[in-house]
Amino acid sequence: MRTWTPEQVARAAGARLVSPPPTSTGPERAIIDSREAGPGTLFVGLVGERADGGAFAPQALAAGAWGVLTTPEHAEAARCAVPGALIAAENPLAAMQRLATAWRRALDVKVIGVTGSTGKTSTKDLLLAILAPHRRTVASRANFNTEIGLPLEILAAPADTQVLVLEMAMRGAGQIAELAAVAEPEVGVIVSIGPVHLELLGSVDAIAAAKAELIAGLKPGGTAVIPADEPLLEPHRRADLETVTFGAGGDVRLLRSAEERVEIDLAGRSVVLEVSFTQAHLRRNLLAAAAAARAVGVLPEGRVALELSPGRGQRTPLPGRVTLIDDCYNANPMSMRAALEDLAETATRAQGARPVAVLGDMLELGPRERDYHRELGEEAERAGVQELITVGPLAATIAERFDGTVHSVHDAAAAADLVPRLIRPGDVVLIKASRGVGLELVCHALSAHRPAPDPAITPAGAGA
Repeated sequence: MRTWTPEQVARAAGARLVSPPPTSTGPERAIIDSREAGPGTLFVGLVGERADGGAFAPQALAAGAWGVLTTPEHAEAARCAVPGALIAAENPLAAMQRLATAWRRALDVKVIGVTGSTGKTSTKDLLLAILAPHRRTVASRANFNTEIGLPLEILAAPADTQVLVLEMAMRGAGQIAELAAVAEPEVGVIVSIGPVHLELLGSVDAIAAAKAELIAGLKPGGTAVIPADEPLLEPHRRADLETVTFGAGGDVRLLRSAEERVEIDLAGRSVVLEVSFTQAHLRRNLLAAAAAARAVGVLPEGRVALELSPGRGQRTPLPGRVTLIDDCYNANPMSMRAALEDLAETATRAQGARPVAVLGDMLELGPRERDYHRELGEEAERAGVQELITVGPLAATIAERFDGTVHSVHDAAAAADLVPRLIRPGDVVLIKASRGVGLELVCHALSAHRPAPDPAITPAGAGA
C-alpha cells in the first residue's frame, strides 16, 4: 500500500479520512497491537473482549505509526496527538477487511486458501517450500488465520508478491465464507474433514459443510483440491470448477516412497521430490500442496525444504539421545492418531527406542468427548507406547483402554515437573494436546533438563 495516497487508503477501507498524515504515501502494513507501532504501520483499533483498541490510537501515533483506523470518537480524540493519518469507520474490523480485499485486488497475485480439520498448517508450510523457489510467495504466519489475522497477512504482502498462501481457520458456520470473501482465492484446498469443533457444529457433516464454504467462495474457473476418500465433500462439488483429488485413488497420488525421496503422480505427470520428512501424514499433505502448486502454474521439483510452524511436529534432539516431538499446538482425534503412528515409526527407525507419549485433553469434541479419549488409549496401545502420561481430566480416560504404564496429572505444570524425571536415554517423546492445555510447558521443561550420563556412551579415555 506504500504507493497509495492516504485518500486511496481511506476510500479502499470504505472509511473517512479525518486528517491526513504529513506524507502523501500510504502505509506498509497494518497492525492491531499499538506496541508494534512504528514507521509505515497503520494501527487498527479493534474493540476486544477486555479493551477497546481505539483508545490506544494516540500511543500508536506517538510511536511513529503512519496513521490509525478506528471509530469516529477515537479518531477525534487522537487529533491532538502526534500528526498522522486519522481514518474513521464505525466498524474498524470490517474496514480493515475491505482494505485487505482492495490490496489483494491491486496485487498481481494468485491466492491459495487452505483449510481442513487437521493438516492445514503443515500443508501451508509445504506450499511455501514448494512455491518459494519459483514465485515470490507470502504464507500465513503462526495463527494468523482468522477474520482478524487473515486480512493482516494480506495487508503485509509486498507489492511484488506473486502467490499468497492463506490458512483459513473456523470454529463455526459462516466463518470460512467470511475469510474467502476477503481473500478471493483462485485455489481452495481442503486437507481433511474430521471431528473438530463438534461442540459448536454438532456433527461431522456440519463440519464438512463449513469447510466446503471455501469451495463455494471460489470464482468460476477456479480449482478445488480435496481428498479423494472424502464422501462428505461430494455434495459440495461445483461443475464450474476444476476439482483435483489427492490421496490413494486420486488425481494426485503417491507412487513410490523412500527415506528421502518420493515419486508423485501429479494428474498424469510423474514428479520426483527430495524430502527431509518421513511422516505419512506429511507425505499425504504434500500431495495436496503439489496439486495446489500445479493449479497456480508451478511444477514441483527438486528438494522440498520444509520448515514446520512451531508446535506442529518439530523434532528436537535432546541430551541423552532423546528425541522430542513437539506437536503441542493443537489436537483432535485425527491428528492424535497420525501423531501416534508417527511416534511408533520414529521409535522403530531409532532401532528400538522407547516410545513415550504425553497426551493432554482434546477440547470441543461435544457429547462424545470421553469416548474419543478412550479410543485414543487403543491407538496408543497399537502404537506400542511404553510410557503414557495423560494431562487433564478428559485425557485421564485414555488410560481406560491402555494396558501399559500410565501416569495421570491434572495440568501442564504438573506434567512439566513429572515428565523429565520419567525420561530415559534414547526415548522418543511425543507431546500433544489441544492448545488450551498449554503443553509447551512440558517441551520447555524437557529442553532444559539435563539427564544423567547415558550409559550407552563410553566417556573418552575410559575402558570398554
